[in-house]
Amino acid sequence: MFGLPLVVVCLCVISTAGGPLACHNNSSSKTGFVYDESYLLHNAGEHHPESPARLRAIIDRLTRDGVLAQLVDIKPSLVSAQWLTSIHTAEYVERVRQASKERQTHLDSRDTGISPESYKVVCLAAGGVLQAVDAVMAGKVKNVFCAVRPPGHHALSEKAMGFCLFNHVAIAARYLQQRHGLSRILIIDWDVHHGNGTEAAFYDDPSVLYFSIHQYPFYPGSGSEKKQGRARGVGYNINVPLPAGSGDEQYLKAFEEKLRPLAVRFDPDFVIISAGFDAHQDDPIGEMQVTTEGFAQMTKIVNQIAEQCCDGRLVSVLEGGYNLAALSDSVAAHISVLRE
Repeated sequence: MFGLPLVVVCLCVISTAGGPLACHNNSSSKTGFVYDESYLLHNAGEHHPESPARLRAIIDRLTRDGVLAQLVDIKPSLVSAQWLTSIHTAEYVERVRQASKERQTHLDSRDTGISPESYKVVCLAAGGVLQAVDAVMAGKVKNVFCAVRPPGHHALSEKAMGFCLFNHVAIAARYLQQRHGLSRILIIDWDVHHGNGTEAAFYDDPSVLYFSIHQYPFYPGSGSEKKQGRARGVGYNINVPLPAGSGDEQYLKAFEEKLRPLAVRFDPDFVIISAGFDAHQDDPIGEMQVTTEGFAQMTKIVNQIAEQCCDGRLVSVLEGGYNLAALSDSVAAHISVLRE
């Protein structure tokens, strides 16, 4: 449907040079973890829901459960301008830098707070996601969870919005294609909000299949089912708008009946998750009813898609999630499935 090829065969291509499509049958089955204390330095403003406490809650939970010590620590590094400008304009990148340097408190919208440290932090966040990609492609780990902030899926090529400055997931998709030579990238976005920035980045691009399931109508006002792509990209932008109050049953039905067949037909070389946990039933911003177990089941389906089509290659990137207990519980459940 929607212009996707009708015949799909998921293959591992043997390469003596260890190229991007080489099988990784002997690769580690471990799960990686990206985090740096510098991520706590981004300050969106007093009482802002996107606070450093989000990452502290995740780290505390994983430490208490004894899980953190079992994950492969992946150190982030600052992203280079080359990769930032694969998605964002050079003028916008410079504007983010200057806004932080000049100690501005907001950028482009009142909900997107910044601080003097924000530019370096967001560069380290984007760079951390690229380090995760490299670790998976090198076979050091099978998959990675990136505990980064600020989130990114609302960031447009020339504009900050919705707490987001740079679009980490979109940058990672282009990095996979341009640095690692992969052809087809699948991005799955289950944040409660539609990822308008990610949609815009690939709206006419058949090499990236973007699947977003989200509350609708809701911020940022985009995400209609009718928005299916443009030109050669028609059929590669899949929105699943759900009404407020939807929960596990509706999400899992969409994953089984829409995502799985589309994804297998697309046959991705790599899977990226925009992992927002603000569709949780206890989240103060969203109005959805997804449970912690629901997120685990969604993760299981995505993991199966990755295993079937690309030897399990998957990177998951934190987006939203603003109830600290619900967030830490959901991330713990998510990582537990990734480790299976």
